[in-house]
Amino acid sequence: MQGFLSPDASLASLFAAAFVAATLVPVSSEAALFAVLKMHGDLLWSALAVATLGNTLGGMTSYLIGRFIGSKKPLTQLERVRRYGAPALLLAWLPIVGDALCVASGWLKLNWISVAIFQAVGRFARYFAVSTLT
Repeated sequence: MQGFLSPDASLASLFAAAFVAATLVPVSSEAALFAVLKMHGDLLWSALAVATLGNTLGGMTSYLIGRFIGSKKPLTQLERVRRYGAPALLLAWLPIVGDALCVASGWLKLNWISVAIFQAVGRFARYFAVSTLT
């Protein structure tokens, strides 16, 4: 049992939870972050980095799905996302809406680097806010 609670195992589990949470699978990465910080308070910055990276990579998976299923003619519902561009991905952490934003950004073929950066900033801000509750 001790190995399961090790810092390395905790961070690996946090990464997996954060990655999966960025998809439509209902997993709470915030709860995983909270648990890791309760067990290993000294891992604050590592946990924030791991959670942000995992969640951002999960969002980029949705981006790739949108990119590959997108058609040449964008749907009119996506015009709002096109109007705001990559900065709209600051809200990618929101449940359900965030998944749609990630897929839409891929569908619209927004610059993937900008999409990843804006996602990471928004997701980090959310995780930082959660970390202040521990």
